[in-house]
Amino acid sequence: MKRKHAANPIFAAGLFSLATIVLFALSGCEQPARNPVKASVPEVTILKPSLEPLPLDSRRAGYFGLASLAPCTPYVELVIEIAQSEFRRGEQNYRAGHLEKARRDFDSAVDLLLMSGLEMNSDPRLQQLFDRVVATVHAYELAAYREGDGFTPQRAEPAPIDEIADLTFPTDPRLREKVEAELAAVPHDLPLTINDQVLSYLNFFQTPRGRAIVENGLHRGGRYREMISKILREEGLPQDLIYLAQAESAFQPLALSRAGARGIWQFMLSRGREYGLNRTWWIDDRQDPEKSTRAAARHLRDLYETFGDWYLVLAAYNSGPGTVQRAIERTGYPDFWELYKRNVLPRETKNYVPIILALTLITKDPARYGITVEPAPASRTDRVKPGYAIDLRLVAETIDVPLDELKQLNPHLLRMVTPSNPESELYLPEGTAERFFAEIADVPPEKWVLWRRHRVEAGETLSGIAKQFRVTAGAIAAVNNLDASSALQIGEKLIIPATTAPADQRGKLVRYRVRRGDTLSTISEQFDVTVSELKKWNGLRGDRIARGVVLNVYPGGRPTLQQVRASAKATIQREPSTAAMADGQPVIHKVLPGETLWSIARAYQTTVEALRAANRFLVSRQLQVGDQLMIVPPR
Repeated sequence: MKRKHAANPIFAAGLFSLATIVLFALSGCEQPARNPVKASVPEVTILKPSLEPLPLDSRRAGYFGLASLAPCTPYVELVIEIAQSEFRRGEQNYRAGHLEKARRDFDSAVDLLLMSGLEMNSDPRLQQLFDRVVATVHAYELAAYREGDGFTPQRAEPAPIDEIADLTFPTDPRLREKVEAELAAVPHDLPLTINDQVLSYLNFFQTPRGRAIVENGLHRGGRYREMISKILREEGLPQDLIYLAQAESAFQPLALSRAGARGIWQFMLSRGREYGLNRTWWIDDRQDPEKSTRAAARHLRDLYETFGDWYLVLAAYNSGPGTVQRAIERTGYPDFWELYKRNVLPRETKNYVPIILALTLITKDPARYGITVEPAPASRTDRVKPGYAIDLRLVAETIDVPLDELKQLNPHLLRMVTPSNPESELYLPEGTAERFFAEIADVPPEKWVLWRRHRVEAGETLSGIAKQFRVTAGAIAAVNNLDASSALQIGEKLIIPATTAPADQRGKLVRYRVRRGDTLSTISEQFDVTVSELKKWNGLRGDRIARGVVLNVYPGGRPTLQQVRASAKATIQREPSTAAMADGQPVIHKVLPGETLWSIARAYQTTVEALRAANRFLVSRQLQVGDQLMIVPPR
């Protein structure tokens, strides 16, 4: 998870926060504990190795919910209690739906345990708590992702059509003459009928609430108007069909209707699939403005071939061709306004066509209705195929664009990481593709979901940047061919060998509860796996699946035996074998980028204290990439 604690008054300063709590506590106890706990912190010394019981005044105890603790509490007890308190608060916020607060609370709990200087295996309670926190947080995060949300969610917006499609509004009789005059003055390639139904929505769109919908659409529409016009022209369709998107979504790619339709053109999942719009664990093509526009154009063209009347086409786009066809068969009238009068269409569909006609009229000449809006600049992009999964933050840092701008250009990406499919496309600001490929070549492709970039600002130091990204200064120096003691140049861009868990969850087990409407086919598409794989992982024989059943799923597919062996080989090459240690012989370990004393100690099933004792140079300086460590087997 991304680390950020700014909203937490106690943990806002990271490691300093724990030191602050402890130093405030030190003054109240004179007698040391009978069994002091020895603590040693990888890379950073927070407290002296020998720790005494700590006082906890009522105010601080009350904040953490620890009022029941004794006035003087051993350090390990304090760490456990505070970590548990932060974890409990995170669970409460998670259940209440406050995901951002929950993420910060969970981060605080994990940070406190990792940076306390205590070895997790030194106390069974510490180890159990750490394992429980990490496992629970991981499960919560995956559960949030399955709901289309997450601790860093892509937020959907309500579809504007939902606000008004079920409502009716009064008609202003004075509007008719004004509208008829406009109709004669503006060009149009869709038939524009003026009646009371259309006038009632024209009246609504001039109210403050309705005007806001029009203005938002006119502004955002500037990004996509050029692209939509081009596609409608290529597909041989009327240009005025662009106003369907204005009505459906106000040109918001993240628009989500109550029924589950998404994107500028508000495609339902099943209809989108018919026209090549896929949804997987990683992407939703319905939210890709260009792909969804092409799909909408082809769908509208198919509907016109069926009905031969644009008003019936619009009605069928809203409620489905079957609904309109049955209404025609029932009445014998292939005319929208006749179907309207005979009340054989859903209410939302009856209102849908007048809404589009009203928006078409008002958007063709907004100044006539007192609306002046500056359209957003046209969205022009370079399409690239990275070839590997890549974190959007690394992309933004590589081409020096704001992350929000990059996300705006790629609304179809559901995660902060792109799919690993070599054919997957990423949209970059126009003119940046060449720079992207030139600079990303400095980072190994297998690190694109892990490593980051950072541009040095005034006053920054290597150690300060290392602390920010939770790596060692030596690791940063090594991958950038720097002398660790050299001053950094302002504006210099560094590669950061980050070691946080990647956002890419491909191949990690997910437990998915089947919901209403789910099929093995839809679940397999959502997680980018095959139906046969789902059956194999869950011992299923038929094609039916009961609602509420929990399935084992490996997004993107379970790692193959060949992949597992390759991973094991890479691990063996990265870290020396511990076979010699099993025979009681010491081994030599060469420190690699991103490693810490704590991670090395865990790998060799030893302790940080033992590493320091066997390598006395660590007493006077920090661990550095390339150091040769002697690993003495524990006795």
